[in-house]
Amino acid sequence: NMRLLAGSILCLIGFVFAESFVAISSPFENNELETRRIPEELDRPIRVGLFVGVSKVYLFNGSDTITVETRRGLVSFSNHKETVYESVIEVFPEENVRLSVALNKKDLGKVKYHGHLVFFVQNSKLTVINVVDVEKYLYGVVPYEIGTLDSARFEALKAQAVAARTYAYSHFNSREALQFDVFADTRDQVYKGLEKSTSLTEAAIESTKGEVMTYNGDFIQAYYHSTCSGHTEGMDAWGQPDKSYLKPKPDLQSNGKAWCEESSYHHWQRSFTEKELVILFQNNKVTAQAKDYKPFSSIRSITIDSELRGGRIGALTVSTDVGSFTVKGDRVRFLFKQGSSILPSSRFTIKKQGSSWVLNGQGFGHGIGLCQMGARARAQAGQSYVEILKHYYDGIVIERFIR
Repeated sequence: NMRLLAGSILCLIGFVFAESFVAISSPFENNELETRRIPEELDRPIRVGLFVGVSKVYLFNGSDTITVETRRGLVSFSNHKETVYESVIEVFPEENVRLSVALNKKDLGKVKYHGHLVFFVQNSKLTVINVVDVEKYLYGVVPYEIGTLDSARFEALKAQAVAARTYAYSHFNSREALQFDVFADTRDQVYKGLEKSTSLTEAAIESTKGEVMTYNGDFIQAYYHSTCSGHTEGMDAWGQPDKSYLKPKPDLQSNGKAWCEESSYHHWQRSFTEKELVILFQNNKVTAQAKDYKPFSSIRSITIDSELRGGRIGALTVSTDVGSFTVKGDRVRFLFKQGSSILPSSRFTIKKQGSSWVLNGQGFGHGIGLCQMGARARAQAGQSYVEILKHYYDGIVIERFIR
């Protein structure tokens, strides 16, 4: 029931996209999109890093549950009847079967994947890659990034599909040292196979098949986030140079209300005791890239020194009993990280109230590019996916790949 192929994964490695597209036909008649032959170096499946640096996973191939782990520097496959050891193992599904892989048996079977799986050892740990057609990859991205939604917001699903497809193609080979293209989590795009794929999300992907966004002939960096709370941000949130198609801009309805006001993160609040902040700042100083940090015992003040054009914090300074340190841009969110959760956004005010420091904030995410909650509202108001995308990404061209 399982075909195992051991050997090199060089066949999976593509080439960096570097040339402008060449038009081969007239504009796509429905949406006036340029139709272009997909460049040869992009005409391959995407390689998604599902699990990286793990000790063990479980695979279900439609009939057997297989334990996969590293032993003797090799990949070990065991189904309690026999064990196979190889340096690289590829697993291809039988006809009409979707493979499932998970970190524990409880989750096995919940998440199924199109395409095939590759297992190999890196740095004495296991890496699992899903090799899948880009369009099928989007089946596991769109519903997780913007939600399943309903037919009234179908155009938002289409906008998300185009943004996610553009992100995918522009990141081919971006994780080449790890031998795949993108992570399956927020380091790139959240991807969880077919667990939440619906007929509507799949229809949005199919109806925009091959469509990507470009600027001056190259893929844009199609960043997106949950909630801008009325104003998007520019690349300076990450301390990077401006991009012409990612300008900070108001995102307001004619009545002055934010398009994304229905988001539960349109306004939010967090409260910390000083003791909590001393510990958090100590734990998070490296991730937050805190400049001039020194171990301290008490906080004298927390000051917002500057704001970015979209209203998010440009620089925040913490004054302590031994000096002060500064954190800039979106890294401010990481300074207040608790467990695995960073602040919803870097757009907030902060003040001392009694024995606590209280943050009153707006928005969710970095604020750059498409606002997903805004796109949902715009779609419900009757805007097309093209209108939505061209609002959030200035001066872009939407083009359609064909094979």
